[in-house]
Amino acid sequence: MPKMDKWDKRFMELTETVAGWSSCYQANRHVGAVIVKDKRVMTTGYNGAPAGIKSCEEKGECLRRKLNIPSGTKHELCFAVHAEQNAIIQAARHGVNIQGATLYCTHQPCVICAKMIINAGISRVVYKEGYPDDFSLALFQEANVRVEKYEE
Repeated sequence: MPKMDKWDKRFMELTETVAGWSSCYQANRHVGAVIVKDKRVMTTGYNGAPAGIKSCEEKGECLRRKLNIPSGTKHELCFAVHAEQNAIIQAARHGVNIQGATLYCTHQPCVICAKMIINAGISRVVYKEGYPDDFSLALFQEANVRVEKYEE
């Protein structure tokens, strides 16, 4: 595994700040993502409900917990848009080219996010916390997207 440098450390620290903006009801589900190109932050994203939709925080309950849905499954049964998705969406909305960029994230991307990351042309993913989704890692490998677990 490649050694992380000072820039990786800086951008991973920023993912934690961005994760703090999450409107997810469960504190352990606060996820942040930062897309970087040429050592410049292109976009950020955190998990939260789409614009105009009440978040779980506002509703006072987590739909996934209420329905007892295991982590890593049935991603569609959640009000939140994932942090990685929001970062990619922000790039699209603002016309920001993220081809060849690195996506830093507090958590390993799920398979749905992996597909979006691959199609967005992001070439490297650095994450801190694991996630129970081996299929996403297999897709990244097949698509030649470098994936690295952040270790200080």
